[in-house]
Amino acid sequence: MERCPECAKETLEAEVVALKDLIEVARAVVSTLDLDTVLQAILSSAMRFAGTPAGSIALYDNLRNELTLHAHEGLTAEFVKNERWEVKPAGLNEHAITGGEILFIDDTAKTGFFRNPIALAEGIRSLICIPLKIQQRTVGILYLDDFVPRHFDPNKLKLLSVLASFAAMAIDNAQLHMKTQIMAITDALTGLYNHRYFQQAFNRELNRAKRYGKLLSLIMLDVDDFKKFNDTYGHPNGDRVLAAMGDFLGEALRGADLAFRYGGEEFIVLLPETDFAMALQVAERLRRLVEERSGSVLDNVATHGVTVSVGVATYPRDGETRGDLLKQVDDLLYRAKEFGKNRIYYREEPA
Repeated sequence: MERCPECAKETLEAEVVALKDLIEVARAVVSTLDLDTVLQAILSSAMRFAGTPAGSIALYDNLRNELTLHAHEGLTAEFVKNERWEVKPAGLNEHAITGGEILFIDDTAKTGFFRNPIALAEGIRSLICIPLKIQQRTVGILYLDDFVPRHFDPNKLKLLSVLASFAAMAIDNAQLHMKTQIMAITDALTGLYNHRYFQQAFNRELNRAKRYGKLLSLIMLDVDDFKKFNDTYGHPNGDRVLAAMGDFLGEALRGADLAFRYGGEEFIVLLPETDFAMALQVAERLRRLVEERSGSVLDNVATHGVTVSVGVATYPRDGETRGDLLKQVDDLLYRAKEFGKNRIYYREEPA
């Protein structure tokens, strides 16, 4: 039986259109190194290409065996509030990750291994699950969802596998770029931001405080007698102290606060939209944490832990310029050392 020439022409035209769409998708996903922008470009392009009203992308952590939601479209707030989930045995996600092939479900109500109650409550009736792999490593999963049962075009599914390859490379490049950026602004020993990034962040936060009439507090702290500790117990154990300081700062601060290794054994904290009284409370929490917990960090090394001296200043209470605030908090830190160490020093306001 001869093939209809018109049918062959229509099929060829459809394939040309699909390939053009795929080229546009590829161009979109490799046009930036910003991870969030890459993920949104992948999702929007894939949804348009497959003709689905909803979708999402989750990145995969193979060490924790869990997926974290990073981009979504067309889904309810109730659905996306669950941002992290474990890859469960025999489930859809494990099928996608271990098999490495595109999975599609024409009707979730008739699929035995699809038992996700949240997705069923959302009304998802059909979906495409696309593993995003680079070499043999899964970096994430792309989900394309519909709210009615449907049969997905097999030719488009083939082209979606090509899209998945572009997407996985783009995600891998964006993640590498992000890691490189983080390394450039992070102190390797403590895990805190470095001095160079402090200069940028301080300017940004101070300008923001001035523009919107907000407060900004600074805490500067220094490990007491650190040179003596190094001379007595050795530099490797001194490094243990500094690394522990990074942990203490991370534990004591809120998510909006920014902590930096300012230099040597000196650290500085920016507390946006924080008044002087609250900054004092944070400083005392830090001072006490170091005093009480550093001994356990140095167990079998030293006969005692370490302490810190602390200075606290707040914009505009203690200065209105970058230079004035830094000088003020630095002077207060060294007053704390001068008056006995292991204490907090601040400027008393006139009664």
